[in-house]
Amino acid sequence: MTATPHPMRLVTIVCEALARDLLLRLARECGAHGATVSPASGVGATGERPADIEEGANVRVEFVVTPETAARILERVERDLFPRFACILWESDVRVLRRGKF
Repeated sequence: MTATPHPMRLVTIVCEALARDLLLRLARECGAHGATVSPASGVGATGERPADIEEGANVRVEFVVTPETAARILERVERDLFPRFACILWESDVRVLRRGKF
């Protein structure tokens, strides 16, 4: 028996830790069933963002969702988070087993 993967979208957002709860609530309102949240650090156009200082820390939040839910999340993040928080977002195609988990 061969498993059949199902097409989905992976939405990845790196943002200020202060935006974490708002982002999770926003995504649930858009139809996301769950998320993976992890600390994030990096270097970019505005300099270095260490993950070890809570007030200045970033988080990486990932959602595996349907294309329709991804579109809603992108729209809400652009409207509600981009003007208020330092964050970036990207999405990509993924294929999953156990589609019912998402």
